[in-house]
Amino acid sequence: MLFLLLPLLAVLLPGGDNENGFEEPVSFHFSVIASIYNRSWTQTLLSGWLGELQIHGWNSSSGTMIFLQPWARGNFSNEEWMELEKALHAHVRRFVQEFRHYAPQLQFEYPIEAQKTGGCELHSGGKSVGFFRIAYQGSDFISFQNNSWLPSPKSGSSAQHVCRFLNQNQHEKKMVQNLLSDTCPRFILGVLEAGKADLQRQVRPEAWLSSGPSPGPSHLLLVCHVSGFYPKSVWVMWIRGEQEQPGTQRGDILPNADGTWYLQVTLDVDTGEAAGLSCRVKHSSLGGQDIVLYWDHHSSRGLIFLAVILLLALLTGLTFWFWKCRARCEPTLCASPFRMRIQ
Repeated sequence: MLFLLLPLLAVLLPGGDNENGFEEPVSFHFSVIASIYNRSWTQTLLSGWLGELQIHGWNSSSGTMIFLQPWARGNFSNEEWMELEKALHAHVRRFVQEFRHYAPQLQFEYPIEAQKTGGCELHSGGKSVGFFRIAYQGSDFISFQNNSWLPSPKSGSSAQHVCRFLNQNQHEKKMVQNLLSDTCPRFILGVLEAGKADLQRQVRPEAWLSSGPSPGPSHLLLVCHVSGFYPKSVWVMWIRGEQEQPGTQRGDILPNADGTWYLQVTLDVDTGEAAGLSCRVKHSSLGGQDIVLYWDHHSSRGLIFLAVILLLALLTGLTFWFWKCRARCEPTLCASPFRMRIQ
């Protein structure tokens, strides 16, 4: 069934570039995080991710999926989703039970932090690569490869024991293999098609420069702000001419309320070396026309702005003095010194 849908992927990922808002390969995965505090108290969190975008949440009390995007169902029918929800609910329950069961034997200590991540990557050439990993206390524990469970290199004898037990369940292994090699790729294609208008959205960034808190004597912190761009992938760098400045510090890409993104990139320089520096912004929405902001221009505008502020402050002060004089002084005191007094 999957090969019938592969021509759709070639349309959605032409050439594997990012001009249409997608990056190759496209990945989808479910993540289950279980915080097992003791034999009776556990908190679980399940989420579904298309690349770095979360599109599914989980209602643990009802065991049902929460769709965070209107197209997050893909092209799966309600019946298919009901079967998936039922399977996921049972899977999460078994996941917690197995860790509790093995805790005494493998000397696991409470609280236990266990994570399971499963999904696939889909390439424009039609190749699908599945992955399934389990972590314990934040470190890799075991993974599913070539239809078999394998211990992670540094997980020790406890992981080997768990793998021997899991590999005996042929039905479970067949089900996992089917989810990774067939269900997951089909779902990615359906989601890309259903959410094409939203996922291919292009929003041009706005950029501006400012100075941050002084890092020290005779130093400047140059700040390049880039905001309002979509999709998330962006390249921002401080440069001199065409040479990238190695001291450039890139912050986290943060979400705006409208679904676009914001980024701040800084550079600590000596005051005398700021001249000639610029900030370059590359984004798919710009069509190859990069945004380049020059620090020299920003500094000139800053001086002009400061001069205007000082002039306005002076005029405001004179106006206030004249008004105060008119209100409180004798008319003769406020009169112009060039005015002749008539006797």
